[in-house]
Amino acid sequence: MSVITVPQAFNEEDLYVDVEPVFGRSLLLKCEGFNFAGSIKLKAAAEMVASAERDGTLRPDSVLVESSSGNLGVALSMIAASKGYRFICVTDARCNLATRLMMEALGGEVHLVGAQEANGGFLAERLAHVRELCASDDRCVWLSQYSNPANWRAHYRTTAPEIARAFPHLDVLFMGAGTTGTLMGCARYFRDRQRPVRIVAVDIAGSVAFGGAPGRRMIPGLGMSMRPPLLDESYVDEVVRVEETDTIRACRRLARRGFLFGGSTGTVVSGAVDWLARQGAGDLTAVAVAPDLGERYLDTVYQDNWVEDLYGSRTLDVPGSAPDGGENLAVAGPGSSARTAAREPG
Repeated sequence: MSVITVPQAFNEEDLYVDVEPVFGRSLLLKCEGFNFAGSIKLKAAAEMVASAERDGTLRPDSVLVESSSGNLGVALSMIAASKGYRFICVTDARCNLATRLMMEALGGEVHLVGAQEANGGFLAERLAHVRELCASDDRCVWLSQYSNPANWRAHYRTTAPEIARAFPHLDVLFMGAGTTGTLMGCARYFRDRQRPVRIVAVDIAGSVAFGGAPGRRMIPGLGMSMRPPLLDESYVDEVVRVEETDTIRACRRLARRGFLFGGSTGTVVSGAVDWLARQGAGDLTAVAVAPDLGERYLDTVYQDNWVEDLYGSRTLDVPGSAPDGGENLAVAGPGSSARTAAREPG
């Protein structure tokens, strides 16, 4: 029996889903959505708040301020409520309605910016609003998930050791790339211990995190409209980019088997399955980090009208929904929309 007094004290750290029956590839998903914040962002939020408290940046009258597309905002709302801080989340129109309502239910304030930039993102406008808030009130403390080393340290201390204990002979680890906190924390951990684990970053098409042309991104979670300040590409062996249509198909394919995951997880799964298919090796021990669950995406990724309006009706054709697993998703040959870029190990 576990008894806790603050919500951030609980996180299920040892649950994995085998998706081979769904996608035909040997892949285990580390499920990070089973905590009171519903996502892996709880770890980063808790570490950043604790670090700011230790160094005296956060005081009892401080106002926490952060830019977030959703999951970190929920985590910080929850922690702020448990610790008695006021919290303001600056987000944009892509943030799911359920996520905004959750932040408000937890006592957080949601500021929505609407000026989309030329590169298709909202980040510059969100950050400008955060800076305005901080300039107008000296009680405001911006944790800055994009540049705060406590973001990656959270995963160096927790996520990576959890995976290492469970898989002493891990071959490849797939992680989504947003702020790159999870990616950098885990990659640094395995490099420091000289574990020969191949690190594959999964990014969404249209993100400029690893270079390339910017494009429209409608599903919150992964991807950046700027280079992440935390990113050190010498720790990354390969990058896989996934189209949002394949994110949606992966999410819906998992849902047909009873696993309701979020958009970030669908992206990571699609990229990982594609990578494994390209390798043609079935004996690898492969793990992917599943950042979130799917309830917050019911009005987007799992809503037929939303999907059809933005991506066309063909996106609703989910292969492999038959009981035997059917056709594999986005894994092979010409026409696959996931693209892999090899990188020299650092």
